[in-house]
Amino acid sequence: VQLQASGGGLVQAGESLRLSCAASGRISHYSVGWFRRAPGKEREVVATITRAGARTTYADSVKGRFTISKDVARNMVHLQMTSLKPEDTGVYYCAASPRFAVAVFEYNYWGQGTLVTVSS
Repeated sequence: VQLQASGGGLVQAGESLRLSCAASGRISHYSVGWFRRAPGKEREVVATITRAGARTTYADSVKGRFTISKDVARNMVHLQMTSLKPEDTGVYYCAASPRFAVAVFEYNYWGQGTLVTVSS
């Protein structure tokens, strides 16, 4: 499956953004995750959603602010980000796995990143 991430941009702290990940295949066949790489840091998981969309996980730093969702009809996964903070700045990637997956190394297919910059 090929993935295309979009929706990044420059926003001020407290504002919102919605990232989208478009898949070339049937998104219901894959667990999907959003990851980010902040400047000078390792890539980290932000949120994941299972194949059926019944279970989600979030990094502690984004719980209550970010929501991951699947649009099966359009083969897309979204990441709604609210109350953004400067520490949310980074390149955001979406990735897919045909199995249940929550860790970075468990994902097989990666899209290109989209840059999110949050100014204070």
